[in-house]
Amino acid sequence: MLSVTEIASLIDHTLLKADATHLQIVNVCAEARRFGFASVCVNSYWVPVVYRELADHSPAVCTVVGFPLGASNTAAKVVEAGEAIDNGALEIDMVLNIGALRSGDSHIVRRDIEAVVEECHRGGAITKVILETAYLTDAQKEEACRIAQGAGAEYVKTSTGFAPSGATEHDVELMRRMVGPVMGVKASGGIRTLADVVKMVAAGATRIGASAGVQIVGAAAVH
Repeated sequence: MLSVTEIASLIDHTLLKADATHLQIVNVCAEARRFGFASVCVNSYWVPVVYRELADHSPAVCTVVGFPLGASNTAAKVVEAGEAIDNGALEIDMVLNIGALRSGDSHIVRRDIEAVVEECHRGGAITKVILETAYLTDAQKEEACRIAQGAGAEYVKTSTGFAPSGATEHDVELMRRMVGPVMGVKASGGIRTLADVVKMVAAGATRIGASAGVQIVGAAAVH
């Protein structure tokens, strides 16, 4: 069984709701400092706030790009990523072009990811590619993993949390099998309990996206 510290270190403490307030963002940062979460993940508008709140603390600043649809053009994604990095983000969770992938336009998906990865690497940030597995067949998930890995991304990620369903053990296992032992796999979407985290880690996840991080580590503390 993972320790409380180990579980906390896997979690991207997440607040991506459209109605999130400044106070709520500050509170999420305080929780991340207290529990030692891997990062705080917010919409890009809030990156400067999170950067200030986490100064001199270990949680990384994480933001999302092309979120939640993945359908913005590549240039917009690159600009959004670059500005977020300039404002202090070290982790960029980008949504791939879901429609292009479903249309069989793998070259467009690859160029899209490569451009964001290049911008991230320019600024010393890592890239997590959100597949949005709820909309994909297994074959499309496999193709997305191949493309993301070939484009130089550091992680593949299951979901935005805004689709009809989120992370499943099946998808995490598939993604881990496709990317091998070195690349990261982030499970996100619908992960609310300690049992959920344990299952996802067993399936191959190395990072967990969750808005229920405090409740999860609280449950781990009593086990």
